[in-house]
Amino acid sequence: MSSVVQTVTELVNPIIEEKNFELVDIEFVKEGKSWYLRVYIDKEGGINIEECALVSDYLSEKLDTCDPDPIPQAYYLEVSSPGAERPLKKEKDYERALNQYIHVKLYQAIDGIKIFEGTMTDLTKESLTIEYKDKTRTKSITLDRSKIASARLAIQF
Repeated sequence: MSSVVQTVTELVNPIIEEKNFELVDIEFVKEGKSWYLRVYIDKEGGINIEECALVSDYLSEKLDTCDPDPIPQAYYLEVSSPGAERPLKKEKDYERALNQYIHVKLYQAIDGIKIFEGTMTDLTKESLTIEYKDKTRTKSITLDRSKIASARLAIQF
């Protein structure tokens, strides 16, 4: 974990815990010439814009009073919901996604396929099973979790 992410996590946790929100993820990334500090929060029933603004104001104030400044370069602070296609990062995220439609990218292809989208039907510490459509047939595949580059909820069309 980068020192910026670790510092921001420590700064934002008090309000997250006080409001019974969930800290989904924090990322500090450079896109083009600009730096972005993104904080993703959620709660049971979903987070709203006022709650995102509350956390943003709180965090901005805390970051402004830090000495030394944990982020010396200019950056944009964004606090938002993880969205409908929420990433699956923590064990709790995977458990919550059981029997839901997900999108999984692998580090290496299996039989020429690197991306699977379907319903996660089983989950263990080592693997997950996805039921997916291959043209008109329904297939099932069990994936080793160590081979998963990224996973997220997906919207089924």
